[in-house]
Amino acid sequence: PSRKSAQYQRNLHFCVLAHHNIATMGRRPFRCYRYQKNKPYIKSRYCRGVPESKIRIYDVGAKKAPVDLFPFVAHLVCDEKQQISSEALEACRIAINKHLTNTVGKDGYHIRVRVHPFHVIRANKMLSCAGADRLSSGMRHSYGKPIGVAARVDIGQVLLSVRGKDASEPHIVEAIRRGKFKFAGRQKILKSLKWGFTKYPREDYVNMRKNGELSADGNIVKVHNRHGLLEQSALYLAGQE
Repeated sequence: PSRKSAQYQRNLHFCVLAHHNIATMGRRPFRCYRYQKNKPYIKSRYCRGVPESKIRIYDVGAKKAPVDLFPFVAHLVCDEKQQISSEALEACRIAINKHLTNTVGKDGYHIRVRVHPFHVIRANKMLSCAGADRLSSGMRHSYGKPIGVAARVDIGQVLLSVRGKDASEPHIVEAIRRGKFKFAGRQKILKSLKWGFTKYPREDYVNMRKNGELSADGNIVKVHNRHGLLEQSALYLAGQE
């Protein structure tokens, strides 16, 4: 065989090796993407081929439990400005859900993940096989391909909340503590003074429920303000006005 055909065969061999290596190449460690260095970059008609987010369920447990049933709520609050991958969010949700199912029971809590991974993570795929230097283009055309999604979070932002009964407080705090280990950086567990997932402090909530200003509406409350027709006003019908 001529020298040209031998060169062609060798190059073909390298291409096959390179293709095999790309197919089996592992993911980058997320320390490469932990900090918010770039601008927000979301999935759009221009940014196509984005892998699906690993976390698909954001509310777990007794999500339809009435608002009066679960007064206690604890939050996992982020203490750093960083990015959290959808894989880490899903791992945290599973860890908390598993611990609470074993301790409280599947109808004794409601987990809500409060951040959503919209930011697209890119990687410039490099060849890592024998003879890759003659095939790869180095830093030419180095704008990467999407490899995953992450949530951009800030200091003091609530990552997830768990509501339950007052008796379940130690189990909920322990479950969130276990979920913390799935994230990089520092997070804090805060016990809220509010009633469940509402925005009202406990004393105010009890008083407003008694005088009819609030009424239960699934897992949240409905506010009866003093607007509209009197015959449709719950406060007027209850003799409050």
